Amino acid sequence: MNAKTRAALAALPTTVVLFGLVGCGGSDAAGSADNAQATTAPAAGGESNAEAEGGDAVETPLTGEAKQKAEAAALKAYPGTVVKSEEDAENPGLYAVEIKKSDGTEIEVYLNPDTYKVVKTKDEAGDEDGS
Repeated sequence: MNAKTRAALAALPTTVVLFGLVGCGGSDAAGSADNAQATTAPAAGGESNAEAEGGDAVETPLTGEAKQKAEAAALKAYPGTVVKSEEDAENPGLYAVEIKKSDGTEIEVYLNPDTYKVVKTKDEAGDEDGS
């Protein structure tokens, strides 16, 4: 076998693999699921990769009875309009209900998910009230 034939045969497996990837839409189809999981999976220290890279942690919105009870308890303590309610990523194990008060300021009310009692608050300017 001459050198050209050996070189062509040696390159054949790589060519077949690349042709197959192009024909299947590339490696992004499988890689995007891995990448999506990597950005939401906790990194060392309990932060998600998105948070460790400077992004916000993903918080799960409350639904159903938990949403109703959490929002009612937060509004009872701090009247206003609910902006959002979610499982808090910064304080795992707590529900967070963001409320816009009548004076236009916003406050985040943290609740115990078992008792729906206010554990603490944070105004959206960043000051902890510690209630």
